[in-house]
Amino acid sequence: MVTGGAGFIGSHIVDALIAKGHTPIVVDDLSSGRKENLPAGMPLYVVDICNKAALQEVFEKEKPDLVCHQAAQMSVSLSVKQPSFDAQINILGLLHTLELAQEYQVQKFVFASSGGVLYGNVTQPVAEDYPANPISPYGISKWAGERYLQFFSQEHGLKTVAMRYANVFGPRQNPHGEAGVVAIFCQRMLRGEQTKINGDGKYIRDYVYVEDVARANVLALLEDAPQIHSAFNVGTGRPTDVNELAAQLQSLSEKAIQESGRSINVPTPEHGPARAGDLRSNLIDASRLQKLWGWSPQVTLEDGLDLAAKWFAKDEFGG
Repeated sequence: MVTGGAGFIGSHIVDALIAKGHTPIVVDDLSSGRKENLPAGMPLYVVDICNKAALQEVFEKEKPDLVCHQAAQMSVSLSVKQPSFDAQINILGLLHTLELAQEYQVQKFVFASSGGVLYGNVTQPVAEDYPANPISPYGISKWAGERYLQFFSQEHGLKTVAMRYANVFGPRQNPHGEAGVVAIFCQRMLRGEQTKINGDGKYIRDYVYVEDVARANVLALLEDAPQIHSAFNVGTGRPTDVNELAAQLQSLSEKAIQESGRSINVPTPEHGPARAGDLRSNLIDASRLQKLWGWSPQVTLEDGLDLAAKWFAKDEFGG
């Protein structure tokens, strides 16, 4: 079962599981996910994880062996504005899914956590044993989620894995709302709309391509971990600031527009006010994942941005 499986990361995990010969079951309320992200005929239950009774009906019918929990409220800035809304989905929704996983004797539970906010401001790539220091309600909810996973492992024997993502990007990312700078910039630039960089743009992030993240999740689901509860960073350790990212995306968008035969001017990004809750610098070290299962990022930032820009251009222009 992949919760949030019609969404950005979840749908890529679905694809990766199918490629390995598995049969995913998707649970998604389609608040940000899209049916078009899924292969034709894929079992899809349009269910909100906050509705435990409806979610239980899916568990009762399907009795999944493994659960990959990707459903979440994913905007840091929205969590700052509406902490209770964030907690409703990211804590209570998770708890509903964990309780049902325990009740229906799921073999393993993999959780989408966030190295991108968990460690706070760090200027060097940090490993999983670095002290958690989340400063936003989103980060706090992800850290609470990991503690709940640990509780369910110790108390009930449920095997759990927390995947601490860096900043994930790539095709199918949702450009609406406030999360996902690559998607937002791509869509607006391809439409010739003004883009805005928050603050001075010197916010350092670790950008990891979505297919690499999906591959890490499949390993976490299918391979043995040394402990009943584990946490893994999923990132590249490479620093990139938003100004650099915007410049690369502007160049790629202009190229895609030219190739489409359209005449659209891409305005240079403007700088706006800084955004509440944003970290100045965040980088993670994924060597634990590499040592245990041989995982490493296969797609460079440059290649990934090119793939993302081409996908958004196809989505925007057709063809």
